[in-house]
Amino acid sequence: MSIEAVRTYLARWNRDKDVIENPASTATVAEAAAALGVIPARIAKSISLKNGEEKALLIVTAGDMKLDNRKYKERFGFKAWMLSHDEALNMTGHAVGGVCPFALPGTVEVYLDVSLKRFETVFPACGNNNSEIELTPDELNEYSQNKEWVDVCKMIEERQ
Repeated sequence: MSIEAVRTYLARWNRDKDVIENPASTATVAEAAAALGVIPARIAKSISLKNGEEKALLIVTAGDMKLDNRKYKERFGFKAWMLSHDEALNMTGHAVGGVCPFALPGTVEVYLDVSLKRFETVFPACGNNNSEIELTPDELNEYSQNKEWVDVCKMIEERQ
C-alpha cells in the first residue's frame, strides 16, 4: 500500500504520524481543499510527466496553477507528456489521486514550482486518494529531495 511506503519514508523526519487520512476522497484539488477546509491554492498537486527518456518526473505546484507548456519546454528542452494512469502507478509507485513526491523510485526527479512559496504551509498527497500532510515549503523541499525550484506554471485563470 502506497500510503504505508510514504509513512515509512516520512519516519526519517519523525513526520510519519502527521499524515492526515480523510474519510472522503482528496484525489482532486477541490476535494482536498474541501476536506481540509483550506483554499485550493494550498493543495500541493503533483503533476506526473515523462522526462523525455521514458522516465517519470514530478512537478509539484500550488493547486491554483497549471503547467505552462512554453515555460516547461524552455526549462526542460522537451514537450510535457502526462503519464497515463497505468504509467503513473508503474513509474512512481503511486496511483493517480495519490501521486506525491515521497517514497519514489530513485529514477523519478522531483521539481517544486515557485508557486508553492506563497504559502506558510501546503498540503501534498501521501500516496493514496485520501491522505495528505501539512508542510512548509522548506520541509517539502527537503522531504521531496527536490532537484530544483522551477517556474513552469501559470494561474489556471490565465488565458493565452
